[in-house]
Amino acid sequence: MDLRPDEISALIKEQIKHYDDTIESKDVGTVMTVGDGVSLVHGLDNAMLGELLLFPNDVYGMVMNLDEDSVGAVLLGSEGTIKEGDEVKRTGRIIEVPVGDELLGRVVNPLGQPIDGQGAIHSNKTRPIERVASGVMTRKSVDQPVQTGITSIDAIIPIGRGQRELIIGDRQTGKTAIAIDTILNQKDQNMYCIYVAIGQKNSTVAQIVEKLKQGGAMDYTVVVSASASELAPVQYIAPYAGCAMGEEWLEQGKDVLIVYDDLSKHAVAYRTVSLLLKRPPGREAYPGDVFYLHSRLLERACRLNEEHGGGSITALPIIETQAGDISAYIPTNVISITDGQIFLQQDLFNAGFRPAIDTGLSVSRVGSSAQIKAMKQVSGSLKLELAQFAEMQAFAQFGSDLDAATKATLDHGEKVREVLKQPQYSPRTVEEQVISLFALKYGMTRKIAVDKVTEFITQLYEDIQMNHPEYIEEITSQKVISNELESNLKETMKAFVEQFLKVNAEG
Repeated sequence: MDLRPDEISALIKEQIKHYDDTIESKDVGTVMTVGDGVSLVHGLDNAMLGELLLFPNDVYGMVMNLDEDSVGAVLLGSEGTIKEGDEVKRTGRIIEVPVGDELLGRVVNPLGQPIDGQGAIHSNKTRPIERVASGVMTRKSVDQPVQTGITSIDAIIPIGRGQRELIIGDRQTGKTAIAIDTILNQKDQNMYCIYVAIGQKNSTVAQIVEKLKQGGAMDYTVVVSASASELAPVQYIAPYAGCAMGEEWLEQGKDVLIVYDDLSKHAVAYRTVSLLLKRPPGREAYPGDVFYLHSRLLERACRLNEEHGGGSITALPIIETQAGDISAYIPTNVISITDGQIFLQQDLFNAGFRPAIDTGLSVSRVGSSAQIKAMKQVSGSLKLELAQFAEMQAFAQFGSDLDAATKATLDHGEKVREVLKQPQYSPRTVEEQVISLFALKYGMTRKIAVDKVTEFITQLYEDIQMNHPEYIEEITSQKVISNELESNLKETMKAFVEQFLKVNAEG
């Protein structure tokens, strides 16, 4: 009996089908190449993206490329002991980090291992570092303030719980200082803080940790450090690890503040890894998916509605610009992902105006819905006043004859700037900010010399604290300036102005 060709074909196909069933996919592969913190592994057909692989001598790697006949893995440890032909095993686990209250007060690496010399962390819960962001239906609009303690931010560019506010500027303009001041100001504000240091020097991170300890902030803070000496893959996973730690508290209905310092170095680490994995470079040599790198991280910051616990994650990503160029690739990417930016200017910093916030280029897309009513009442016109001052100042350079109205605008603008100046590590309470801005708004500083404004505001608040503590208590409890409180404050302040002028005249 002869078999026709189509029957032979069908038989062979059937045989192949069953042959496939008998092959057991191995969970062990072989190193094809290794170098520069990257390895190509053959034979791991079932490997998953982001899965941990175990190389010889307990070195872990993470799968980042899934090619047809191999997987590309980045090494999370020394490659010195790994060679071609070595055996690699799948772990079946996506890369994860320990989470929970046990991490508070500790300095850890991006794998959640302690690096502060204070012993092991006994956390019995872990989370994958990558997770899909919460959906729109689980979220709630942002209307609760994150008090930074910095007057120019809380008054003009307010940050709300669940917001993503970018801090952007050149090197050495005070970006980290703003983030650290904000963490210090969260004492007794029911806020957990996570500071992620990416590509920073170990000495810098140690100084920051010391500062947080001195301010009593380490009680509610975790520091995740992937220093400049770490491998690029370790720097790459750092912000996702920090975010996973925060999501544990988010789901418990708590409020979390995460600082990513900084995402420019994070993008560079990712570019390094991508180019080593032979992914094609795009604009400025960054791979095409570099936008997704930061968007999938920052989208995880949110405020959940009551049905989902009502927790929030507020993100403060930091981006470093070159010569103030905010139109470069990474800055424009992150600006388009976030809900506003705090722009720090080198010229303002050099001129002694610190924090060097450019109120013209800075913006908060959440706006006054993240302020208490009392703050709204006293800060509404500040941005306009500063814009007018900047315009007049540029104009006044060219003419010596100025009319009285222009002189008054310039004088008031200088005094506003004096009130907004603030030394590092000295956050102000909301009540202090409201009272100082109230004095500005109602012209209490009109007769005060510009160089005496800071002294005047400080003494005014101390006077009210001592003689009229009920005013401060009312702002704290009611969060609004009533008509009665307004007239009382004006009366008290007018009397203090007379006294202040008299003392200074005698002096």
